[in-house]
Amino acid sequence: MENKSINIQAYGYLILTFVLWGSLYVVSKYILGKLPTFTISFLRFSIAFAVLTVTRKRSVRPVEKRDFPYLFLLGIGGYFIAVGAQLLGTKYAGASMASLLNSLNPVTMTLFAALILHEPFTKSKAAGIALALAGVYVILGGGGVNSPVGIGLSLFSVLFWSLVSVLMRRVTQKYDAISVTRYGVGIAALCYLPVCLWEIAETGGIHLDAPGILALLYMGVVCTGGAYYLWNKSLSLLDASTCSAFYPVQPLVSAGLGMLFLGEKTGLGFWIGALLIVAGIFVNLFGNGLLHT
Repeated sequence: MENKSINIQAYGYLILTFVLWGSLYVVSKYILGKLPTFTISFLRFSIAFAVLTVTRKRSVRPVEKRDFPYLFLLGIGGYFIAVGAQLLGTKYAGASMASLLNSLNPVTMTLFAALILHEPFTKSKAAGIALALAGVYVILGGGGVNSPVGIGLSLFSVLFWSLVSVLMRRVTQKYDAISVTRYGVGIAALCYLPVCLWEIAETGGIHLDAPGILALLYMGVVCTGGAYYLWNKSLSLLDASTCSAFYPVQPLVSAGLGMLFLGEKTGLGFWIGALLIVAGIFVNLFGNGLLHT
C-alpha cells in the first residue's frame, strides 16, 4: 500500500510538472515580444534560484564534494545547454516542429535508462510510447518545412536533456529535490548571465510593463522553480523511463491552453491526438503494473 501511495503521489507530481511546462508556452508567447530570448532565461532562472533559496530547509543533508559534478551537469548541461538548444531550435525550426521533436524524450530517456541504469524496456513501455508519440504527431499536424539547423538543435536538446535526467537519478535519490533544483538553476543563471549582458547591450536595455513583470515572475517561480522541483522529486520516486512516459502531456496542454487563451484553432485531430496520448500513458502504467504496486 505504501508503494502504491508513493506512485500515485509521483504521478500527480509528473502531471503537474508537464501542465506547468505546457503553460510556459502561453506565457512565453507574450514575453518573447518584449525581451531577448536568453535575457528571459537568465531572469527566470535567477528568480527561481531566489525563491528556492528562501524556501529551502536549513536542516537538509549537505551535498558531498563527490556529487558536485552531477549538480554542475544539471545546471550547465541540462538547464543551460539543453534548454538553450531547445530555445534556439524553437526559434529556427518553429514551435510545432520543436514541440514534436521534444516529445521524443520518452524514447530517448527510456533507452538511456535501459543502457545506463539497467531499467527494463518492456513491450508495454514501447507500446505506450508509440501511442503517445502518434498522438503528439496528430495534434501538431506533422510539422512542416523546417530549418535543418533548428531540427538539429532540437534533437541535440532532446538527447542531452534525456541523458542528464537519467544521470541525475544518482543525486535525486540521495538529496532533497529543493536543494538539487536550487543548485542547478543557480549554476544555469550564472551561465546565462554573459549572454544576457550581451543581448541587453545589443538591444539597448530592458523595458517591461506590469503584465510583463508578472509573466516573468510566473515563469521563474512556477514554471522554472516549481516545475523543475517537481520533476526532480519525481525522478527520486520513480524510474526515469516511467517519468518520461508523461512527456506528451506537455504539448497536449500547450495546444489546449493556446486554444483557450490565444484563440488558436483546434479540430478533430486535436481530440484524436489527446485520446492517443492518454491511452499511451495508461498502457505504459497499467502494462507495467505501476498502478497495482
